Amino acid sequence: MSTIQYPAPAVSTVRLRLTPRGRRVIAALAATPIVIAIGAAVLFGGSALASGEQGASTGSFQTVTVLAGESLWSIAEEVAPNADPRDVVADIMRLNALDDSDVSAGARIAIPAEYAQR
Repeated sequence: MSTIQYPAPAVSTVRLRLTPRGRRVIAALAATPIVIAIGAAVLFGGSALASGEQGASTGSFQTVTVLAGESLWSIAEEVAPNADPRDVVADIMRLNALDDSDVSAGARIAIPAEYAQR
């Protein structure tokens, strides 16, 4: 018996070369997450400033401590006996950025300067 020898397959070594266009594509792919993050920060980061709600005024105010058993209504009646308590409570809530009129004892709240006579 004779042995048949086949030539060994030629192994080609292909060297990958990056063209200028390929470098631009890779740079664009790497920059995409950064661009998305900056875009999200711009779109969603300033929502509190652009809400349109009126925040605390730059005027002066007096700070009081809520005593046990007090509510914003009772504080409003005390600091502005001649004013409508609903308006006073609304002004106090707006100045302190409160969502509701519930306050707990020991909390410090700001009273608008126009009512601060307590």
